[in-house]
Amino acid sequence: MLAWLDEILIPLITSLYEAVGYLGLAVAMAVDASSFPVPSEFILPFAGFLVADPTAIEPLTGGRWELIPTILFATIGSTAGTLGAYAIGAYGGRRLLVRYGRFVRISSDDLDRADRFFARHGGKVVFWSRFVPLLRTAISFPAGIARMPLVPFLLYSTVGALIWNAALIWGGAALGARWEEVQEYLAPFETILLAIGLPALLLLGAWRLGLLKRFRNRS
Repeated sequence: MLAWLDEILIPLITSLYEAVGYLGLAVAMAVDASSFPVPSEFILPFAGFLVADPTAIEPLTGGRWELIPTILFATIGSTAGTLGAYAIGAYGGRRLLVRYGRFVRISSDDLDRADRFFARHGGKVVFWSRFVPLLRTAISFPAGIARMPLVPFLLYSTVGALIWNAALIWGGAALGARWEEVQEYLAPFETILLAIGLPALLLLGAWRLGLLKRFRNRS
C-alpha cells in the first residue's frame, strides 16, 4: 500500500468514522464520487471491517456498525457526489464548451450528438462505468455536459453504486482485520476492466459522435 494511504488517508477516514459514523462514510463516498482522489477501494472495505468488528461503535446510534445502513449511507454519499459532478458538467462544463469549444474543434453539432448519444445509451454507459476504474468517478461530468436526462442518470448511477458498494463492504466484512487485502483481490479485475472498458467506451462514444468519421475525412 502506498505510504500516503497509511499515513494520511486511513487515519483521516478512521477519525471521520469515529466522529460521525455513517455520515462520515457518506461524506467520504461523496468526495470519491466527485472525482477527488479518495479511493472507494479503501473507504468501503474499511467500513466493512467495522461491521465485522464487535468492538467498533457507530457514534450516531451508539450501537454496532450494521451492514444494511452501512451500504445505504455509502450509496447515498455516492449518489450525492455523482449528482454534484453531473451538475458541474451540466451548468459549468457545457457553458464553457458552447463558448470556447471551437478552439478544440468541438462544435454545437458535436454537443447535439453527445446529447442524443447519452439520451439513447447513457443508462448503459453510466451503469457499467461504475465498475471501471477512472470511469467510475469521471463519467458523471460528460453525462452532465450532454444533459443526460436526470432521472435515468440517477437511477443507473445509484444501482451501479449500490452493487459496487455492497460488494466491497461485504468483502471488508468477510476479511475482517485483513480488509486491506480487498484491493489485492480487485487489482487484476480492475486492470482488465480498465484495459478493455475504457478504450471500448471511448471508441463507442467517438463513433456515435461522428469523431472517427471526421478524423478519417481529414486524413
